[in-house]
Amino acid sequence: MEKILLAFDAVNPDLNAFEFACYLGRLTKSKITGVFLENLTGEERPILKHVHGMTYVDWTINEQSDEHKAKMELIEKNIAFFKEGCINRGVNYSLHRDRGVPVNEVIEESRFADVIVVDAETSFNKRYEGSPTEFVRDVLKKAECPVIIAPESFDAIDEIVFAYNGSDSSVFAMKQFTYLFPQLNNKKVSIIQVNEEGEWKDTNKYKFKEWLKEHYTDLHFEALKGNTDVKLFDHLFKRKNMFLV
Repeated sequence: MEKILLAFDAVNPDLNAFEFACYLGRLTKSKITGVFLENLTGEERPILKHVHGMTYVDWTINEQSDEHKAKMELIEKNIAFFKEGCINRGVNYSLHRDRGVPVNEVIEESRFADVIVVDAETSFNKRYEGSPTEFVRDVLKKAECPVIIAPESFDAIDEIVFAYNGSDSSVFAMKQFTYLFPQLNNKKVSIIQVNEEGEWKDTNKYKFKEWLKEHYTDLHFEALKGNTDVKLFDHLFKRKNMFLV
């Protein structure tokens, strides 16, 4: 892996996501590209304009307003913090300042990146949305590279958990993760399947395990009984320092 995108709200960047991106950057010796997203459409205001004796309303940004100037000053401070923080943490970095519709900007950036790191509560709406926000859900659906939701806090990565339901997409996710993070091949790996019987169901388990053993040294297969959404959450909720795929 060479390029990690860190998607920021330029006005209110998340420090936990920054720290986690730096950890991944050091782990994989990858460059972090900080994408500072400015929601210009949310700042547009109706302004009366006059042309050829006619008056009309145009939606635009008042760059001379105190509000806009304060916002630009804050963004510059956040950019300076990002640069200094990367240098102090020994991480190579670059910077993109994207102005427009945030989700569209990130999707376009994702085509030319290895992975995206984003905080689950990143939002460009003024109302509280919960977690994950609409912006993050859209990124998860539409991004053209893998997406990592940064943890609220972490000490290290002690375990990798692969959620497996026998589908092509779940195997593809495991492969992508494995190729992106070969540095984690010595971690404990748990492959979890959830179904109504609580029994491992996969006729290709032998081949599956054979492939995994080529990449990891400590494998554990688990079958849980119950509903996937509820049981998986309950089973994993109290674990710490875990990377869930």
